[in-house]
This record gives sequence, C-alpha cells and structure tokens, in this order.
Amino acid sequence: MEKTLLRTFTQLKETLNQQILGQEALVERLLIALLANGHLLVEGAPGLAKTRAINELSNFIEGDFQRIQFTPDLLPADLTGTEIYRPEDASFRFQPGPLFHNLILADEINRAPAKVQSALLEAMAERHISIGHKTYPLDALFLVMATQNPIEQEGTYPLPEAQLDRFLMHVKVGYPAPDIEKHILKLVREEAKSAQNGGKQTKADTLIVSVEEIMLARREILSLYMVESVEDYLVRIISSSRDPETHLGRDGEQLARWIAYGASPRGTLALDCCARAHAWLAGRDYVSPEDIQAIAPDVLRHRILLSFEAEAEGITTDELISRLLQLITSP
Repeated sequence: MEKTLLRTFTQLKETLNQQILGQEALVERLLIALLANGHLLVEGAPGLAKTRAINELSNFIEGDFQRIQFTPDLLPADLTGTEIYRPEDASFRFQPGPLFHNLILADEINRAPAKVQSALLEAMAERHISIGHKTYPLDALFLVMATQNPIEQEGTYPLPEAQLDRFLMHVKVGYPAPDIEKHILKLVREEAKSAQNGGKQTKADTLIVSVEEIMLARREILSLYMVESVEDYLVRIISSSRDPETHLGRDGEQLARWIAYGASPRGTLALDCCARAHAWLAGRDYVSPEDIQAIAPDVLRHRILLSFEAEAEGITTDELISRLLQLITSP
C-alpha cells in the first residue's frame, strides 16, 4: 500500500471533518463513493450540511463542481445539453450541459419528473450522454451526489427502483449533537468575519488531490486482499436478501415475509467496492468482515424492497438489514 497516497486521503478526510462538523459518517461515505467510482444518494432534513459536504470536497480536488437544482419544470436538455443551430454555416453545434463536470450536486432530485431522472440515469450508469446520433463520454472522474428531503412529499416524484440501484450508497444523515452544534456556530461566525474582512479564505491552497492520485487510489483498492471466506460471507449476505429461507433455514422465515425483492448483482459489486474502500481508508491492505458490516446498511438500504406485510408491521429497511447481519455468521 502506498503510504504517501493514504496520508493524502487521510489528510483530506480530516480537513473535511473540520469544515463539516458532526457529519463524520457523511464525509467518510462521500470519500468511499469517490474512491469506489460510484454515486451517492443522501437523505436528510434541510440544513444538515449535505450541500456543503460536496462543495467543500470540490475545493480540495483537481476538478470542477456543478450544482443542479431539480425542479418540476426541469427538462432533460437542461442536464445533458443540446444542439444549437448555427445559421452562419447551417450546422448544429453541441452545447454541453451541467453534467459535463466532475462533481455534480443533484439537489432535491425527487422534485424532477421521470424523464429528467432518466437523463441522469444514463450519465450515472454508462458514463456517457447520447444526443441525437452522437455519444459524448464523460470524464473519468465523475461523481453525482443527489439529495432528497424526507419531510416534504407534495410535488415530488419518487425515484424508480432502477435508478435507485444506480446509486452506490443511500446515506441517511441526522442532527448533530448539542456540543457539536456550538462548534458549528463558532465556525460559521468565523467564516462570516473572514468574508467581511476581505473574502473567503483559500483553504484549497494547503491540499489539492489530483485526478491521477484518485485513479491510483482506485487501483490500490481493487488490489486489496480478500480471503475466500470473507468473499463467501459477502455473497451470502446478498443471496440471503433474495431468498432468506434457503440460505438461513428456519431463521430466515420471518425475513422472507418482510422482503419483496432482494439486492441485485450490482449490490454485490457495490458492497465489494465499498468494503475495500472502507478498509483502505482505515489503513489496511486486506478486507475484514467488519468492513462489510460497517458499509452494508448504506449499500443495501435502497436495494432491498419491503413487502406490504413488513410495512404494515412498521418494519424499516434498516431493521431488516440489522437482523440479516445478525443471522449470518461472520468468518
């Protein structure tokens, strides 16, 4: 393992935690998504630093950032771009849309209609955008962090399961502790004073992570050692989410009543990549069962669909995943 590279990302994590107080889990998941080459769906009430998190990350990465506010009147071309007619030579020229950036914040994604969500789907899944008869590739560094507000449901369009599966993780963020909130007050006051005294501080001068370093880290993560018993444990978690009775016997009978659909093979790949990134950020060159257990709720939360019986009993997906992990013996 390249220690210098790991120190760079450790420093990045510590720096982000100093700017985004009380959301250590969100910061870690954001870095895991970056290292695992995936996308993040973040759910939480307004004012919990969701937008600030990816905005701060963009300050320390060699790439550009674009925020897209999703609204009911948004059109697919507002994301992907469109061909503009040039009368001087009677030709069409493609004008790239905001998706042609490295870090994308899709703010309140569930406020846009299905056709707009589908335009984002191709970019997230295929890493390219098709306009007319041409296909335009996106940059190798391309991360979408989408947010949704769990409070307001009026005027929203729930994300279809096919698009939810494209997100590497579904992260839920909560309120910070009272002592952390006092530190947030102090931080915001200091930033306000700095802005009044001559503008925003150039925090990015101290640390810039290059695209090359991110690609090197991704290759290192893929080479982490995973013993076969741990790999079998990972696969068994996914398989048990589809058919608990077959894999868990009588212990899985209750889970079978609660699960309508289990995780897809994309969930297996996501759990593998995220567990590797989690182990790498912890400074280890191997993947342990604890890495899988730590990341499994965020990877599976949006991939396991509850049955009507589970919803009637008030069972949440998190409770189901917790029960699933308890029933499966780790190596």
